Amino acid sequence: MAEQKVSLVAKLINGGVAGLVGVTCVFPIDLAKTRLQNQQGPKVYSGLLDCLTKTIRAEGYFGIYRGAAVNLTLVTPEKAIKLAANDVFRQKLSKDGNLPLWAEILAGCGAGTCQVVVTTPMEMLKIQLQDAGRLAAQKTVPTGPSVAAQPPPPRPSATNIALDLLRTRGLIGLYRGAGATLLRDVPFSMIYFPLFANLNSLGRRKQGCHGDVQERAPFLQSFVAGCAAGSVAAVAVTPLDVIKTRLQTLKKGIGEDSYQGLMDCTRRIWSREGPSAFLKGATCRALVIAPLFGIAQGIYFLGVGERVLGLLP
Repeated sequence: MAEQKVSLVAKLINGGVAGLVGVTCVFPIDLAKTRLQNQQGPKVYSGLLDCLTKTIRAEGYFGIYRGAAVNLTLVTPEKAIKLAANDVFRQKLSKDGNLPLWAEILAGCGAGTCQVVVTTPMEMLKIQLQDAGRLAAQKTVPTGPSVAAQPPPPRPSATNIALDLLRTRGLIGLYRGAGATLLRDVPFSMIYFPLFANLNSLGRRKQGCHGDVQERAPFLQSFVAGCAAGSVAAVAVTPLDVIKTRLQTLKKGIGEDSYQGLMDCTRRIWSREGPSAFLKGATCRALVIAPLFGIAQGIYFLGVGERVLGLLP
């Protein structure tokens, strides 16, 4: 029993470290993804590179890391829960060293469900911070001959946003869009984890317990498997990510819709922007998720947690 507890603690440490390293590397692309997905009216950015270039020009180099502090603070428990939960579910569902595909999918479903408790408030705050620069830039884009540019509003902080939501809407305010987050993260994990596990096991002579995803693979193999599985799963659930991002964005720009819920958001996007709007930011999302999970899985399989616990008396 003690051995199992130590193993779980090690998995949580591995997941936390993996999340920190991965998010630090890919956060600027994630910021561009959020801003591109939220564009409805006047187009401030034409694409990924244009968004990053204009952001750096207007907000400085650290502007592309707006909202990173919130993400880095909460990504540790989020990734720890996600990666460790998948491990635990796979171990519980494996029988005689074998794990059928349905069990792999079920384990991914469990992992995606568990992470939502942290993911929803994390992304709720992150999106407001990431999108503030787009809203400020939009005010400088002329929308007619009589429209004058307005001075940008003061930039919000994560603390102010969180306190305002708690004061006006209670704890439920931080969980706005939880249903959409669940609808995105559960299918993502159901696709990602089985695909990663099978790619990560390719070419290894000793398969061991197929339910134990902690069986060691070379760092490069885990990295490539994470990138490939992440990009496939990311593109597959992009429409759900667009809906979630729109629902969680509190402040809208000029001529942009507000939504009453999941179905209302889906209907309005479809009728006013067309089906292609559901794939906004798909390239950015693939460019974020692929290296994020590639780095995260590579770091996770290095066994940092086991080494840290080994140093303790």
